Amino acid sequence: MNGPVVVGVDGSPSSMVAVEVAAREAGLRGVGLRLVHAFGWPAAHIPPGGRPWDAGSAGVRELLDGTLIRAERCAHDTAPGLEITREVVVGEPVTVLEVESRTASLAVVGSRGLSRFGALLLGSTAGHLAAHAACPVLVVRRRPDPAGPVLLAVDGSPAARGAVEFAFAHASLHGVRLVALHAWSTRTERAYEAPADPPFVTYDEGRLHDEEERVLAEALGGLRERYPDVAVERRLVRGRVRHSLIEASADAGLVVVGARGRGGFAGLLLGSVSQAVLHHAECPVAVVRTEEE
Repeated sequence: MNGPVVVGVDGSPSSMVAVEVAAREAGLRGVGLRLVHAFGWPAAHIPPGGRPWDAGSAGVRELLDGTLIRAERCAHDTAPGLEITREVVVGEPVTVLEVESRTASLAVVGSRGLSRFGALLLGSTAGHLAAHAACPVLVVRRRPDPAGPVLLAVDGSPAARGAVEFAFAHASLHGVRLVALHAWSTRTERAYEAPADPPFVTYDEGRLHDEEERVLAEALGGLRERYPDVAVERRLVRGRVRHSLIEASADAGLVVVGARGRGGFAGLLLGSVSQAVLHHAECPVAVVRTEEE
């Protein structure tokens, strides 16, 4: 899709960093940037007889225009010459950005916006959009390391194919290497959070390792030929998936995960691994859903 990169803007420090990242992504992709400020209160907070938004009250229009002007200036400084549009939309941010994602090539949001819940690691808008958007979602936790590799979570599931393709394309656009990480453990090990002693097992560990190596190789099949400019490091790790990804994110510029991986419950729009990485990764996170999801 050649749609614009859409970024949610609310004036928070997190959203302004998201604007920088979104402008850079739009410039590299050769598409426009759309700045969207969704304005509205939850119904429970609307004064009796009031309207969700009154543009003429208490300098609201000036406030919103000022926020978008600052965001546009920031975007132009990041990517001069970029085609930028801006829009104030009446509605809840989660709903507005979900609709915007239907015609976008990428949606970008900060990890936490303006909220009274300052202690939350992940804002409700970012979490909801990652689960429901019709395009890949990039959640900006902090300014990315431009030289950091793309860290791809590989589980071998068909649902993760879109994440693999996104990761290769992103690494190629940014001129960085790709680290494809596949974490595995035995069923016995997964039953223990932190056993005092390794459980007794009778399986062929070498054979199991070879099988997981095959899963990793097949997940990358065809993409290495399509992106010969991308240096790929295949990393097979024995351990818990969430812990392995979060630990590896400390040295990455971006983590790419599928919305739901192998073994996920079909009714869940966002799997436990994706949720954990969104909450705790030490770099931006891209969540890529398949069309089937």
